Parts: sequence; C-alpha cells; structure tokens
Amino acid sequence: MRIGFVGSFGTVHEVVQMAVEAEQHGWDGFFTWDGVDLGGAMGDTSFPVWDPWAVLAAAAVRTERITLGALVFAVPRRRPWVLAKQAVTVDHLSGGRLVLPVGLGVPDDRAVAGVRGEAVGVRERAERLDDALALLDRSWGGETFDLDGTHLHVEGMRLLPRPVERPDGRLRIPVWPVAAFPSARSMGRAVRWDGVVPQLRGDRAMDPMSPQDVAEVVAWSQEHRDPAAGPFDVVVQGVLPDDPAEAADLVGGLAQAGATWFVDSRWDPQTATPEQLLARLRLGPPDLGPSDPAPVTSG
Repeated sequence: MRIGFVGSFGTVHEVVQMAVEAEQHGWDGFFTWDGVDLGGAMGDTSFPVWDPWAVLAAAAVRTERITLGALVFAVPRRRPWVLAKQAVTVDHLSGGRLVLPVGLGVPDDRAVAGVRGEAVGVRERAERLDDALALLDRSWGGETFDLDGTHLHVEGMRLLPRPVERPDGRLRIPVWPVAAFPSARSMGRAVRWDGVVPQLRGDRAMDPMSPQDVAEVVAWSQEHRDPAAGPFDVVVQGVLPDDPAEAADLVGGLAQAGATWFVDSRWDPQTATPEQLLARLRLGPPDLGPSDPAPVTSG
C-alpha cells in the first residue's frame, strides 16, 4: 500500500511546498487537481485554481522520490497531443515518477458547461476520453502512427521523446481511469489500462469506499483484466484521521481488501485551508508495517 496526499487549496507556492513536504514527511505520492472554474460546483467561488502541469513541473524539480499526478486530469476538454507532450515533459523532469489518473471531467466546470460547443454529455465525453487515451498509448511507442477514433482522426503523427523507462521495463506512463463501480462499461475501460480510481454510484456516490467495496472492485478487475497485462493499481480516496492508530486501521483494512493506493483527498475549501493541509501533511502517513499488498494481478 502506498499513501498519497492531494494539495487541494492554497497559493501556487503553497501547493508546491506541500509536494516538497509530502516527500520530507514520508508520503509516497503528491497530487494536485485539474479544473478551470469549479467554484459553483463546490459551493465557493473565492479559491484559486492552478494549472496542474505547471504545478507538477515545479514539484518534479523540487522532489526526488514521490509519485506525482493529479486527481484527476479532465481529459475530454484537452487536446490529446498537447496532453501527451505535457505528460512526457513532466515525466522526464521527474525521472519517471508521473502517473495519469484520468476522467471525464466535472460537467459543472464552466470550461465545460459554460463554453458553447464543448462536449457536455457523458457519452461524448467518454468517447473523447477513449480517443485521447488511444492517442497517448500510440504516441508513447515513439513511431509514426495514424488513429481513426470516434471523434479524433490523426494521420502521420510522431511524438518524441518516449516516457522514461519504468522499473519493470515499460516505456509508458501508468494510466488510472476513474470508474463508476459496478458499471461494466466504466470498469471495462479501467481494466484496459494500469489502475482504477473507483467511485460508487447512485445513493452511495458520496460514500467512502469500504473494504468490502474494494474487495469487489479487485475481484471484478481480476475476472475481466487480461492476464498478460501486468500489475493493476486500485486507488482509493478518503480522509485520514489525525490519530495514527485510527489512520492505520482505516488504511490497513483497505490494503487487506486489495487497495494498492490510498490518497488523502480534502475538497471543502473551508476545512482544507493551506494551514490545515500542511498540518496534516506534517503528521505523515500511517505506518502499516511490512505486510503491504502488491498491486492486483490478473486472474
């Protein structure tokens, strides 16, 4: 089990400092987030929103060990070839520490709902996400490629350099799609990639994932994932208690169920001030001992 932290609110200098202190205090990952104007969706319009790639580039050159990413990159509103260059640039700046949690984006973001001509419907955003991920995957091969997707049509494109080689020999950046569980279509997308950020549906959409929920996600992934595809991360979001024993119990139960990442994610601007975020960061992650589970493998 690895444990990360989202630097959700603060000045750009404060957020980058959170990345530095996350590494200093023993966290395994630091994440920012990707939005343009989410104030109405979050009940507040007064907080600053930074470009995630600029934040991650700064964090990459000021850290040496921790994994870096954003929860989550809103892929459908981005030009996929620009996204590919941004990702590879930060991957090289960080020495291969980038991950790509990806999703459809928040429809209430004014960069979606407030811009005429943007894809607002879930189906079209999902199609554009699939097209973009296909382009990323082909671009990382380093060869000239064509792509004939649902909305994206590319001829004769080649993007260099390739990502930094991972310890397992792969020249690719791990992709973690958000998936609405137990939607077969949503989960089916995730298991084609390198991990999943599961979210519950319906009446439980705002509930934290329980160990039983995680066990069901793991079982579904093992049943439907290609056995040759390699390790698969299950990434759970939540809020860690300040008490070390309570935090260890929470994360330990999720780890035993098969989660491979827990990311402390605080989204209320009133209770996640920079001072509060830095205070929690400095407490460090819970100590789970030596028995952390390996990433999920296919069955």
